[in-house]
Amino acid sequence: MAAAEVGRVPATDAAAALLGRLVELGVRHLVVSPGSRSQALALVAAELEAQGRARVHVRIDERVAAFTALGIGRESGMPAALICTSGTAAANYLPAALEAHHAGVPLLLLTADRPPELRGVGANQTTRQPGMFAPNTRWEADLPVPDQVDDDGTGAASAMLRSLADDAVAAALGAGTRQPGPVHLNIPFRDPLAGALPAWLGTPSAELTAPAPTLDEVLDEIPAAEPSGALYQGGGGIGESDVPDDPAADPYVLERGPRTVVVAGADAGAAAEALAHDGGWPLVAEIVSGARFGRHLVHGYRALLQDPELGGRIERVVVFGHPTLSREIVRLLSRDDVEVLAVRGPGEPLNLNGATVAVDEIVAATGETDRDWLGAWLRASRAASVDLTPAAPDATGLASTVPQERLGAIAAELGALRAPVDRAALVDAVWRATWPHDRLLFASSRLVRVADEVLGGKKVPVHANRGLAGIDGTVATGMGIAIASQETGTPGVTRVLVGDVAFLHDVGALLLPPDETPPRIQVIVGNDHGGTIFDGLEVAQVAAPAAMDRVLYTPQAVDLAALAAAYGWEYRAVTGRAELDQVLTGQIAGRQLIEVVLAR
Repeated sequence: MAAAEVGRVPATDAAAALLGRLVELGVRHLVVSPGSRSQALALVAAELEAQGRARVHVRIDERVAAFTALGIGRESGMPAALICTSGTAAANYLPAALEAHHAGVPLLLLTADRPPELRGVGANQTTRQPGMFAPNTRWEADLPVPDQVDDDGTGAASAMLRSLADDAVAAALGAGTRQPGPVHLNIPFRDPLAGALPAWLGTPSAELTAPAPTLDEVLDEIPAAEPSGALYQGGGGIGESDVPDDPAADPYVLERGPRTVVVAGADAGAAAEALAHDGGWPLVAEIVSGARFGRHLVHGYRALLQDPELGGRIERVVVFGHPTLSREIVRLLSRDDVEVLAVRGPGEPLNLNGATVAVDEIVAATGETDRDWLGAWLRASRAASVDLTPAAPDATGLASTVPQERLGAIAAELGALRAPVDRAALVDAVWRATWPHDRLLFASSRLVRVADEVLGGKKVPVHANRGLAGIDGTVATGMGIAIASQETGTPGVTRVLVGDVAFLHDVGALLLPPDETPPRIQVIVGNDHGGTIFDGLEVAQVAAPAAMDRVLYTPQAVDLAALAAAYGWEYRAVTGRAELDQVLTGQIAGRQLIEVVLAR
């Protein structure tokens, strides 16, 4: 090895070229799990953080790491890069990769690997990693093994890796398809696995408080060349047939006439409310849609969709996002006598009736609003709305000089303060405490369905992993959302509303390295000591009580206060509504676990 190369190894130079280009493209978060085969990538990540060019988040559990990265991508719109070693470490990324695929969240999976000659021969910690995520990736590549150092960063190998980084970020952001999602780069290394960092890796750049590049700025930075690998390869992900013929085509004009409703599912966003407003149509918006606000919002939509005079007369539905929370909406979108138009979003295309028309953009034609149709829905909506506002104190009685009146008012006030919190009161308190500078994440628990049934309209940023509606990684996703939303010093709290089973499923996400500044986050656990969501399903009518408890309800008696103490979280147990309101709106500096015990 030449004198200029003493201490230098191909693995580190390759990691420097790849990660250096990713951060140049706006990838600001690197989520690292420890391991030997990935050490070059991890050490370069640490150096990029030391230079002020990226933030590193260390998570020992790869599944937690992956959902943390998913939360960052959900909130920021830019992919976080995951770094792990070979074998089962890589496989633990799969649940988050599936959610990212179905929900359309950008994500970069960088899995270190043994070299090809060690695959399939019984080598330690080695499996066939290429194609591991193939049905769920926008693009994947099995990189060549680095075999040379690069003295000045301009060598052919470094240029190839930078080009791969360009392709990876473009594919993760959905360039050409409007379908962001996961990208997998499998990176094999031979010994030696790490060496001295190359001087060309860079010098300290602007601090991370500088504005992150926008999606358009990132895509403008990427050369307009054909991808270096087979984009959309592997028989999965978003294929060629899903690419719009003309992304710049005029929007679809929705003519007046048919009795229309606008449906907003998960991640629909404000566009659903805007169309309902412009067209004069009723808006059916799930609580996780980000569109649950506006003058045309329909309350109590489940019952109204079953009403023959309302839901039964629908002729046309425009869908934004991914509806998953009610069977009534699924039945509506599956009807063959209803015209369904689905506005393409970041996630999986919707086509429940086999004849749904997909459109990239949609606007309402000018014309008169069908006032009879809209009015019927809004009158029914007002009648179905639920008022969960806590009763005001009897000021007259409390001020009365008549002992009986005063004592009665005091007793009523004490009764209200001591009344146990039920599910409706819990979701209402969290909803009232959350404002536009906050973030709210709903777990796939019973509570999100209660929230969908009873909560009114409010324009706040809402998240939920409804791509596959699993309970995986809920706390970790919330941590990622909090990290991304607060990274530039912006105010606000991230609240995660979760049931006890979903919380315990992701309890490892409570672990945070002592040298990482904790974000402001409240994890509110509605603890009914088991999976009570099954009580409302058909199985509860056919299963024997013992079997129901054993394999579905799965009762638990975990001491959440002890868990919080073990992981260094502040713990609060709440029994009354007034106490809950105080905790939710009080000052919070870091991580807080709030337990609300609920009846089964």
